[in-house]
Amino acid sequence: MSETENTPAAPLETIASSLRRERDRAGLTLTELAKRAGIAKSTLSQLESGTGNPSVETLWALGVALGVPFSRLVDPPTPQVRVVRAGQVPIVRSEQSTYGAALLSSGESGARRDLYVLELEPGGVRHADAHIPGSVEHVILTAGRLLAGPEDSPVELEVGDYVSFSGDVPHRYEALAPGTTAVLVMEHR
Repeated sequence: MSETENTPAAPLETIASSLRRERDRAGLTLTELAKRAGIAKSTLSQLESGTGNPSVETLWALGVALGVPFSRLVDPPTPQVRVVRAGQVPIVRSEQSTYGAALLSSGESGARRDLYVLELEPGGVRHADAHIPGSVEHVILTAGRLLAGPEDSPVELEVGDYVSFSGDVPHRYEALAPGTTAVLVMEHR
């Protein structure tokens, strides 16, 4: 059996085409979407033209405003067999903390789940706003130590620990040790 490897589109190109597609699907103008997401119209225009450098927070805000998962904005269409080599997928970094997420796989229509690898370092907390209603986050810690969960009741995890919590409420991720990594499955109900 052979592996099919695919050269993915550049991350900004994927984000640009996804934003245009989803904004058109929702029937929103640039001005309307920017207002709903709480970002500048010029920022949205730059993103749709494939320029700029979007943060995790900006992309999540746009996803919530469009009523779509984050993955629909950053993941290119997938072939039947997809191989993702370590370091091949771009990591989208937070502006506010030492948090980065690399989308490995998004749920196909009806599957309603996305798979990420998270990289975190001590010294910053990723405070995440509520995602689309019905979102549930499943986290398995693969290295380091992590404090994760709802803002009012985060849980400390050690390697091999698993936690799930509602993603549609404010929540946090905080590395407690250098080189912290985790696998995140985002479920959309």
